[in-house]
Amino acid sequence: MASSELIHDLEKTITNIPDFPIEGIQFKDISPIFLQPKLYEAVIKDFVEFSKGKIDVVCGIESRGYLFGIAIAVALEVPFILIRKKGKLPPPFIGQVYDLEYGTSEIEMKTDQLQKGQRVLIHDDLLATGGTTEAAAKLVEKQGGVPAQFSFLISLEELNGSKKLEKFNADIYSILKY
Repeated sequence: MASSELIHDLEKTITNIPDFPIEGIQFKDISPIFLQPKLYEAVIKDFVEFSKGKIDVVCGIESRGYLFGIAIAVALEVPFILIRKKGKLPPPFIGQVYDLEYGTSEIEMKTDQLQKGQRVLIHDDLLATGGTTEAAAKLVEKQGGVPAQFSFLISLEELNGSKKLEKFNADIYSILKY
């Protein structure tokens, strides 16, 4: 969906930070996008085109999933629901544990915001192994919502994160694939 111009502009804007946060990781720094309002607007328009008419609510994963997710929801005129790290939301909420490379983590969402049957776009900035996004989809399902779409600014293809998401029979979209 993304135009070759948008892809080109993003590739020259996003910077690689070697060995951050740990040695061997090539961190994709998306913060320069926010210095260019027209580029940010083009990214939002691209995500909106992907989801228009197909979803009822956007869920964004803390914290970088909020950077685009809220704007997507506003442009689509649908609600935005926060998915946060454990211990950050007041009750009532539900949680979902997921595996990390060394251990586990947990995310939570409020139980009084998603309506049964709503089609949900789950958005985050980056798809790596897919563990956090899979946990978010399970939270949505626990509340009767339907994970209808997943969107990401960047997908790290070699980590096969989309494999964990395919079982939800949802559309998966990334503007950039590395």
